[in-house]
This record gives sequence, structure tokens and C-alpha cells, in this order.
Amino acid sequence: MVEFWTAALGLTLLLYILLDGFDLGVGILFGFVRDAKHKKQMLNSIAPVWDGNETWLILTASILFGAFPVVYALLLSAFYLPMILMLGALIFRGVAFEFREKSVTKKWLWDAGFTTGSIVATFVQGAAVGAMVVGIPNAAGRYSGTPLGWLTPFSILCGIGLCLGYALLGATWLVKKTEGDLRDAAYRQIVKLLIGVIAFVVIAFFFSLAMELPVMTRWIERPGLVVFPVLGVFGCFLIFRGCSNKFDALPFIGAVTLFISAFATLAASFYPYIIPFSITLNDAAAPRSSLSFLFWGAGIFVFPLTLIYTMVVYWLFKGKAVEEEGYD
Repeated sequence: MVEFWTAALGLTLLLYILLDGFDLGVGILFGFVRDAKHKKQMLNSIAPVWDGNETWLILTASILFGAFPVVYALLLSAFYLPMILMLGALIFRGVAFEFREKSVTKKWLWDAGFTTGSIVATFVQGAAVGAMVVGIPNAAGRYSGTPLGWLTPFSILCGIGLCLGYALLGATWLVKKTEGDLRDAAYRQIVKLLIGVIAFVVIAFFFSLAMELPVMTRWIERPGLVVFPVLGVFGCFLIFRGCSNKFDALPFIGAVTLFISAFATLAASFYPYIIPFSITLNDAAAPRSSLSFLFWGAGIFVFPLTLIYTMVVYWLFKGKAVEEEGYD
């Protein structure tokens, strides 16, 4: 049961990062576009799927609450303020998405809200990951830090890095889903954003060495971890190849591969800890009876049905977003 819910947690979190990542990235890029037709194309490209993508965030939180309650309580205490910021940003972003379509004189306000909500939600997620890499102070599973303990130079760097990463994912999505001038503009943005992401990785690596973060010692203990960065290099190759040959689907596949590489690198570096490096998966897991109860409900029905529904939706809306069509 512990292994099953660990795998389920990893999969739901990865799916949220990939799926909500590209539509948050489109939201970030949205603020740099002035052409009204291009803005409409961008929204049309994510309209059928954007709200469903956030379902995976809810499932991730539900698994933590039911299967790893110690972690749920600790993370909620440590990230109470950023959690409020992120949820507020996601709500405001959703409201702006709907209201701008009906607005006549205040469309600029909702445009700004959509972009701001996307940036804030993305930054907070990256900062939270950075704070976890540095380490969450706790005593017997109870948070012992300060309300702003999550906000450090390294976590700020990670927040900026994730904004660049999601923007890259969003640009590759636009190449895959749009046509015309917007597609061409997205192609030009991809290379610049990829260079920014690579620069962030290099800076974060040397930052980690200078801070002597515990996660760096895992690379000495587990040299096999190098396979995941190699996967990331392959993802970069796919992006460059797709951009040079104008294969519209290939840059997005490369960006997804790059994110999977980063996620797998962190997960393998932390394992068997769920809170690095103080609480293991077995220590954090709920009693076996609780895990079994969850399995016969959420594990067999809710999780698989959500996965099937997501696959069907993406299959139905697999084509290009047509400029003339309204998002409704």
C-alpha cells in the first residue's frame, strides 16, 4: 500500500506539473502579447483543458491528506502563506479567464489578472520546491520554522526558474496548437526560453554547491542518478530539432521530457524521504487499514476515472486551435 500510494502521489504531481504547467506558461506569455487575435488564439488553445488540469492538484492534496497525513500537516504549516497566495492566484486567474470574454471596457484589467495570477501561482510553486530542497525545519513532524522561512534566496531563484520553465512549456504548446503568426512568434520564443532555463539550472547547481545542500551528497552516494540529467539533455535536443525542422509537436515532447527529467532527478535524490531529509515515506504513511480503505475507493475508481477522462479530453481536442472559433 505504501508503494502504491507513493507511485500515485508521484504520478498525480507530475501530471499536474506537466498539464497545468503549459497553461500557466501560456498565461505568463499572454502578458507579453499585444495583438487581440493572438490573445484569442492563446486562450482558445487551452480553453478545453485548462480547468481540468487543476484536478490533478486536488488529487495530489487528497493523497497527501489521506495517505501521508504527517506530510500534509507539515507542508500546510510550513507553506501556509504561499499556499494562500497560490490558491488566490489560481482563483483570480480563473475568474479573469471567464470575465475577459464578456467584458467590453475592462478587458485590459482581466488580461492583467490572467497574467498576474499565472505568474504568482508559478513562482510560489517553484519557491516551495526550492524551500523543500533546502530543508523544512521540523521537530517530530511539526513545523519549527518561521512563517517566512520558505522565502530564501535559493527558493526565490527556483521560483524564477519555474516561471521560465512553464513559459517554455507554454511556448511549445502554442507551437503545437496554433497556426500563423502566433505559431511563428512562439517558435522564436522557445530558443530564448530554453537558454534561460539552462542558465537557471547552471546557476542553481553552483548555488547548491556553495550552500552545501544535503541533496548534493546524494549524487556521490548514487552516481546512477546521472541518467536523469542525460534524459534532460535529450529533451533539449528534441526541442532544438523540432525548432530547426519546424516539427510542431516535437518541441512540446522535448519540453515534457525535460520536465520529467527534472522531476525524476529530484524524486530519486530524495528517495526514500518524502520530506528531505528528515521524514521517510514509511514514517509518514497512514496506518495500513487507512491506506487499504483509500485504495478500494479512490485507488480503484476516482484516480483511474480521472486519468481516463483526461486522456479522452485531450484526444477529442487534439487538433489545432482555429482562430475564428470562439472559446465557448
